[in-house]
Amino acid sequence: MTSLSRVRSLRSLREPLVSEALRDGVSSATGPPEGPPTGAVGRPTESEAAALGRRLRERDRSAAPAALNLLEDRTPAGREAAAALLAEVSPAALGGEAGAHLVGVTGPPGAGKSSLLSALVAAWRAPGRTVAVLAVDPSSKRSGGSLLGDRARIEHDPSDDGILIRSTAAAGRLGGLAAATRTAAQALTAAFDVVVVETVGVGQSETEVEELCDTVAVVVQPGSGDTLQFLKAGIMEVPDLLVVTKADLGEVARRARRDLAGALQSLGVIETPVLSVSSLPPPEGIDELAAAIDEHRRGLDLPRERTHARRMTALSEFAVEHGERGLRAVGGRRAAERRLDELDPALGTSALVSELERAARG
Repeated sequence: MTSLSRVRSLRSLREPLVSEALRDGVSSATGPPEGPPTGAVGRPTESEAAALGRRLRERDRSAAPAALNLLEDRTPAGREAAAALLAEVSPAALGGEAGAHLVGVTGPPGAGKSSLLSALVAAWRAPGRTVAVLAVDPSSKRSGGSLLGDRARIEHDPSDDGILIRSTAAAGRLGGLAAATRTAAQALTAAFDVVVVETVGVGQSETEVEELCDTVAVVVQPGSGDTLQFLKAGIMEVPDLLVVTKADLGEVARRARRDLAGALQSLGVIETPVLSVSSLPPPEGIDELAAAIDEHRRGLDLPRERTHARRMTALSEFAVEHGERGLRAVGGRRAAERRLDELDPALGTSALVSELERAARG
């Protein structure tokens, strides 16, 4: 096959995925939408956005796709509407923290994150827990396009209204999350029992997920050489659990588990569990992993963790919108964090961003 034929063949595989993503309103295949939410006749008003938030607060999961479309709208009017929605699912409106478990899944590409999530979603659904998955796909540096393939790779029953799977494009952002992932995850915690954030999978720069999620699982493929990467400080600060996939490989998987446990011990991080799983039928270790994720959640000071997550989200949103000049106007990142720490813990993300903007104006 000539080089030109190979390009045409790859293009023919890519186009149906992109078309499907656009048709279903999952996300723009070229990054976050700049105009009205996908499929909408017009942008929702603030009152309509607030109504979406109230429906989420009442656990009406059918409101989730429209709410996510709105949160992905990065125009000024879209952000105002998003603020109205987020106010309705803030701790102040909910009367406390949302009960959902925010779970982050990260790790190198090809480690088996999507296959693992297919098995985990089934394990969570078995007792009736509702699950939302926000999967962040990498974007091309040249075209900005993204295949949004994670939605297709995570196996589930499409007729099951207890499952929502949403793919979004990273659009060149570092940190492993898309622009609206933080606010989307926080909004969905009002309507679902488990909200999963699957990151891009690009390596050690993916530490934003730790700021957002209650529990973070880092996935490692045996025999890939990833074990040595965990000796580097950036990634070692992230995991609450380490998961070695493809346990069906036998000794190579057991060796990877031993190596990771040894690496953790050498760094004095002995409390982080290291588990082996196989997603191949019949799945192995999935129930144990689900139990370990729940066990980690039970040990958290959830109000403190969620308050920190909202403040970090607000700081990230402010920095994206106003850049380094905005941060300098509030005295720098550390000063912004101190200012946020002084505010009411029940404030939602949009209210926190507004406080930073007031501080920047002096």
